Amino acid sequence: MIRSILIISLTILLIGCSGREDQPREAEEPSRVLDYVSEVTFERADGDSVSTVRVAVADDDHTRSEGLMNVSDLPDDAGMLFIFETNEPRSFWMASTPLSLDIIFITEDYEIVRIHRNTPPYSHDRIESEEPAKYVVEVNAGYTLRRDITEGMRIRISDKSPWIK
Repeated sequence: MIRSILIISLTILLIGCSGREDQPREAEEPSRVLDYVSEVTFERADGDSVSTVRVAVADDDHTRSEGLMNVSDLPDDAGMLFIFETNEPRSFWMASTPLSLDIIFITEDYEIVRIHRNTPPYSHDRIESEEPAKYVVEVNAGYTLRRDITEGMRIRISDKSPWIK
């Protein structure tokens, strides 16, 4: 009887442990929560508003390099605004970014010069502006197509933004 209980207990233990790996798993990064402190409005050439997104702002080396890394939930009406000191060609990548994004490159005169749509998550490929850009806006993949946002349009950053001079 005791032997039977021991055999059954060992069998249950072995079955429960059979799916375990020899190496401990790395803990998953918790999803970051963003603070949306400004707004970006996309406008046609005539100044008519097409759409507006709430944005978190990345305006220093640390926040720009972190970008949307480890952000797994981005509301459809939200994104991130990157602000640089100079207007020059830019390059982004999607390492540690679990979302597919539309990446919008914008000149110091607020003109959209390049849109990369549906960028692949976790990619190490370089995403180039090909033209000088001072601002970059990242939104969920498909946002620019759904809102008919195109190169040549302009953006307006909310007046309440202390980053705009």
